[in-house]
Amino acid sequence: MGAWNAWIGRQMVQRDRLTPALLQRFRSTIDSVESGEIAPQAIHWVLCPPDASTAHLGLEAHPQRSDSPDSFFPPVPHPRRMWASSKVEFVAPIAVNAEVERLSTIASISEKTGNTGSLVFVDVEHETKANGKLVVKERQTLVYREANTTKPAPAPEAIDIDFSEWNFHRTLVPNEALLFRFSAITFNTHRIHYDAPYAINEEGYRGLVVHGPLTSSLLLDLAARQFGTNAVKHFAFRAQSPAFAGEPLHLVGRREGDALTLAALNPAGHTVVSAEGSL
Repeated sequence: MGAWNAWIGRQMVQRDRLTPALLQRFRSTIDSVESGEIAPQAIHWVLCPPDASTAHLGLEAHPQRSDSPDSFFPPVPHPRRMWASSKVEFVAPIAVNAEVERLSTIASISEKTGNTGSLVFVDVEHETKANGKLVVKERQTLVYREANTTKPAPAPEAIDIDFSEWNFHRTLVPNEALLFRFSAITFNTHRIHYDAPYAINEEGYRGLVVHGPLTSSLLLDLAARQFGTNAVKHFAFRAQSPAFAGEPLHLVGRREGDALTLAALNPAGHTVVSAEGSL
């Protein structure tokens, strides 16, 4: 752990532009019902993607980790990486053709021991500006895990879910095309999203894994369908279990005053992603 202290406070600046084509591709990917020149709130997860060369990708197809002074992420040896959670503040909307700049800072690094062995948590703070104006603040938690040694668990038995405790819901089945599109638009090369033999045999999943930020983008889209464009001021999500291509995903929401409770449920009614927000 001590060897990674030098990474705390390390920063990286990335720049991008929200072109009309990129905005339309994102809307098409998540089947957004929004239109116009103001982007959906999840667009910041598409902007400023990683750009490591193909030659510098590791076995799992994430960028290789290095102890080089030019490396942003610490060289955690655990091979499996997951986006565990995020807390997002939407300061202002992002409009088409905006020039975007994102400042990322390693905020903390901690090591814990769980049921699956050693876990390393890396918190990253992001500040995104559009045309020089702060638009999104986010604190993202990544977790690094040891290699998997278990066999894939079978799919849970589907049930008839009672949606009466929720004010609104939407059900869809994420397919391989959706996962491919989201990987492409975010330049995410992690093999668990497109390489089924790798996902099953190397990482112990029962199929292709739905991206956490894709599920969260769909939850923000669910809120937009109910309350309009850019209505959410704060949004926090936590990944609780994986969702898989080909299995129904139930997106649910409840409003109490200005507070939102959102979730994505698997066919057995178990929570995949839990989220909270405010209007």
